[in-house]
Amino acid sequence: MFQNSPEAFKAIWKRVVNRETVTYGIAGVLTTLVNYAAYYIFCNRIGIENLIANIIAWIIAVIFAYVINDIWVFKDHISNIRLEVIKVIKFFGARLFSLIVEEAGLFLFVDLLSLNNLVVKAALAVIVIILNYFFSKLYIFKKSRIEIV
Repeated sequence: MFQNSPEAFKAIWKRVVNRETVTYGIAGVLTTLVNYAAYYIFCNRIGIENLIANIIAWIIAVIFAYVINDIWVFKDHISNIRLEVIKVIKFFGARLFSLIVEEAGLFLFVDLLSLNNLVVKAALAVIVIILNYFFSKLYIFKKSRIEIV
């Protein structure tokens, strides 16, 4: 049953760890750093309420994420302006969903349970990165399923 397990593992590894997933991971870390730094500045330095600071940080991070995902990660260059606008709307819509998840988490764990806002924000970032990858891969930057042999 497990005779071909090294080959099976290699096949799975090759499918999971590739240029796209590695660059997405790097882009995700960079986007998270942009988001986290903006949140820290607005919330902990300027004194803006944590949920408002999170929305401002989200806007900055989503703009950064769109550019880096479009140009570097998924290399999805569309020459048709209509299709590009649709892609932008999909991207921001999917990110809006992850913002709602993050806002709910901040409200629950920071506002209601009084946990440290920076720790909660960091933990929520993991969930958001995973959600955003699947939205990007399967919905926003999906490649055509038709391949020429």
